[in-house]
This record gives sequence, structure tokens and C-alpha cells, in this order.
Amino acid sequence: MNPRIEPPSLLSLLGPPVRSDEEGLIETVAKEWGVEFPPDFISVAGGYGDVLICDYLFFCGARNLRSYAAGMGRKLEDSRTVPHLVLPSPGGALVWGNTVEGDQLFLVHRGDGRWTVSAFRRGWADWYDTDLEFGEWLPRMLAGQIETDWMPEWPAPPYELELVE
Repeated sequence: MNPRIEPPSLLSLLGPPVRSDEEGLIETVAKEWGVEFPPDFISVAGGYGDVLICDYLFFCGARNLRSYAAGMGRKLEDSRTVPHLVLPSPGGALVWGNTVEGDQLFLVHRGDGRWTVSAFRRGWADWYDTDLEFGEWLPRMLAGQIETDWMPEWPAPPYELELVE
């Protein structure tokens, strides 16, 4: 049996956090919506939320989570390809980001305290489910360690981050 290999650190991929003390803001949104976000998402969104990574991937954080869910979430709920309601709808998935190509990224609550990454892949017009939680999927995807042929080849880290206010 192979020992579990830890995913690369976001510090090595994204550099030092660009936000500070925003975990509480993320938790406030979760409480408003009547859910408990996973700690790995809260931690990363609190430090790196509301950024554009390499001019390709928008990662939603405390400043934009409500408006992003209200605007994009309603559109996605009307899609025949997205098999979930979207928060703040009760029982909905969390839409947490997108690519410049229109792929929408989600965390889907699996009912056992786990939230796993899923995506609506616009170019493929399909739904992509993983069994990976956010804190494992994001760094592995950014490091090219998991199969994501719908994502770009990333440059050498640390990646360029652009703050989105």
C-alpha cells in the first residue's frame, strides 16, 4: 500500500496570502445561508479569495460570494446540465469560481460533512464530479497532479494573482 502523498502547499503555488482575517467573513456568509462550509475552503478563501489566478481562474471570496451566487447561481439553476440547486437556495451547492472560458466551479455537499469539487464545463457542456475535497483538489489541479484536461497548463509557480474587488 502506498502512503498518501500530501498535495502541494498553496504557499508554494500562489505565494503568501493576499487577504488577511477574512475567514470570519466567509463563515458569516455560510451562517446567513444556513450551512457550514468546510474548513479547507474557509481557510483558502480567507487568504486568497477574490483573485484571478494567471488571468484564467477566478476564485470567489468574501467580497463577491453573495453577489456571485445571486447572479451566476440563479442562471446555473436554470441549466439542464447543472444537477444541483445553488446556494443560497436550501440544500444548494456552493459556486466558488469560474474560468475565463465559462466553466463554473462548485463545492457539493455530500451529506456526510464532506464537500467535494464539481464543475459545469461550458466547453464540454457537461457536469464534472470529483471525490476530492477543496483543499486537495485545488492545489493538485494547480500543480497538474490530477487529470483536468479542461484546465490550462500552468506556468512555473508562484502564479500571478490579480486582486478582484
